[in-house]
Parts: sequence; structure tokens; C-alpha cells
Amino acid sequence: MTGAEHTQRIREQFSPQAEAYSTSTVHAEGADLVRLKTWLATAGEAHVLDIGCGAGHASFSAAPLVKQVTAYDLSAEMLAVVERGAQNRGLTNIDTQQGVAESLPFADQQFDRVMSRYSAHHWQDVPQALREVYRVLKPGGRLIIMDIASPGAPLFDIWLQSIEVLRDPSHVRNYSPGEWLQMTTESGLRIEQLVTDQLALDFQQWVARMKTPEATITTLRTLQQAVSAPVQAYFQLQPDGSFHSDTVMFSAQRPVLG
Repeated sequence: MTGAEHTQRIREQFSPQAEAYSTSTVHAEGADLVRLKTWLATAGEAHVLDIGCGAGHASFSAAPLVKQVTAYDLSAEMLAVVERGAQNRGLTNIDTQQGVAESLPFADQQFDRVMSRYSAHHWQDVPQALREVYRVLKPGGRLIIMDIASPGAPLFDIWLQSIEVLRDPSHVRNYSPGEWLQMTTESGLRIEQLVTDQLALDFQQWVARMKTPEATITTLRTLQQAVSAPVQAYFQLQPDGSFHSDTVMFSAQRPVLG
């Protein structure tokens, strides 16, 4: 699949679900948003870029703590949701711009902070996106990533990637903390903090957000029921299909050279 085809698939997949993501509990709440506020507590004059902002929950969390937030996403419909949400919350320091993670339409060293939440698993070329993050960050600036994580072990990883792409054809890959460490370091950024956790996912809400077809839902449930006991135990699979996924959140700095 070409980059343009992947971009179009993401637009088709998420634009109709913009409002659903605005009200999704999984996206509107979470320990990672609480931690994000802590990590941004001393960034009062920062200009922040939120890549793959979705319905804007990370942007809304950051805006009261910083000078300016640029919410950036592929979907015009998502950006419209962000603009309405900012207006409803009285947040006047959020602007929006449309585009892809791998080619950021911003000047070198423009931002003090870059963040991304539950978006990176859709990026077709994460190393390229990280190189772009390095370029637009000021020396001493920081990247904050929050995402679903691969467990790393092949037995668990292949099951996670399989259910993710069945539910959402625009899914590319969930990466393990070790993979994130390698890719981030190779981009020139230095990881300073890394936290792993688990996220409980209600199956019905999980598939409803993406309007997953009934036939695919049946396949997902069959796959859940057919997997080995270790997989069922690791993901804490429930009779109704609900399960837990690993998450990763880390902060990485663009070093100050010289």
C-alpha cells in the first residue's frame, strides 16, 4: 500500500467516527492524561504540537498549562471536533492544521513540546515521523508519546496485531517499549522517562467506535475463543470479549548540543 493510499484509508476510517471519539471514555479519560499534565506542569511558555490529535483530548489537557497548542491530524472532521471542543471549553490557545506525521508542515525548531496519544500505531513510517519530530523540536524540547504497546513476545504480539487490524484496517503496528527505545534513540532523541501500564477495553465499545462490521465482529470473537490459555490469561479476556492491552508512555528530549 502506498503512502497516499494509507492516508486515504485513515481518513475513510476515522472521519465518520469523529464525534464517537469525542465522547469515548477511553480517550477522554485515563491515567496517561493525568501524567501528561504532570509532565507539562513546568512548560508554561511552551508551544506544543499534538500529532494525530484525534478528538483533541490531549490538546485539551495541555492547553491550560502552556502558551499554545497546535492540534494536527489527517482528518478534517476530527479537527472540526477539536475546534468545537476548544470553543466549548473556553480554550482560546488551540489552533488546528491538517497533515501526516511523516511530513510536518512546520519550520525547524518551531516547537517546545511535541506529543501524540493513541495515534502512532497508524503511522506508516514511524522512524521518519520521529525524524520529523526531531527537526521541529527546539534543542532541549521534548516528545511525549502515549499509545497501546505490543507485549513484545511473539505469541502475544501476533494476536494483538491480528485483532487490531481486523477491527481497524488502517492499523499498522503497536510497538513494544524496546522498539520505541530503539527507534527514538536512532532519531536523535533521548528517552528520559518511560512508564508502562494496562488499559481495560470494553469489547462492545471498542468495535462500536470503528463501526466494525458484524461479520468481522464474529471473526474477532471466534479468534478470542480459539486462542491458547496463555494468551487469554495475558490479555485478561472476558466472556463478553472485553480485554486488557498494554500501554506505553514516554518522554524523550532533543539534546542541547555544544
